[in-house]
Amino acid sequence: MNNFWDERFSSKEYVYGIEPNNFLKEELQKLTPGKILLPGEGEGRNAAFAAKSGWQVTAFDPSVEGKKKAEKLAQQLQVEFEYLIHSYDTIELKDESFDCMGLVFTHMPATKRNSYHQKLASYLKAGGTLILEGFSKKQIKNNTGGPQDIGMLFSKKELQADFANFSKLEITEQEVVLDEGPFHKGRADVIRLVATK
Repeated sequence: MNNFWDERFSSKEYVYGIEPNNFLKEELQKLTPGKILLPGEGEGRNAAFAAKSGWQVTAFDPSVEGKKKAEKLAQQLQVEFEYLIHSYDTIELKDESFDCMGLVFTHMPATKRNSYHQKLASYLKAGGTLILEGFSKKQIKNNTGGPQDIGMLFSKKELQADFANFSKLEITEQEVVLDEGPFHKGRADVIRLVATK
């Protein structure tokens, strides 16, 4: 999988653009900046935005090429954030050390999704906010981004089960028009979640 992402991110172009994900941007603007974790951060667009907005950012991704692009973007925008090279399997962070976590199109194999989500949730403080946007199962019929394996796409029921121990959980499914670089472009079916631990 690392080779897939290194190959995708090795182009000069930012394949998901340099602007932050709209949903994450809107939700972060409602919160007081603190420490945020951004798993599967890719080329750094969300990390750069969060840092510019006053957040102390820790991001991780298994892609070395993604990190290079993220660091270049940080330099251009004159912001700083921590970017670690790790997969969901290898990442080890301190429990309850983040005020917020943003999961933006972080799709995982169906067999590991629940355990990865549980692991990531453990890094959030009590009262911390989880913001998630991903493709819903309906996205399989579209050609506008996301995995071609329906098992890796999200359903409301799956996410409710993954984050069942959160005190407040709001999940919506909707059709949006994406404009996030060449790989996320056009009408798409997404699922959005905001939860409080």
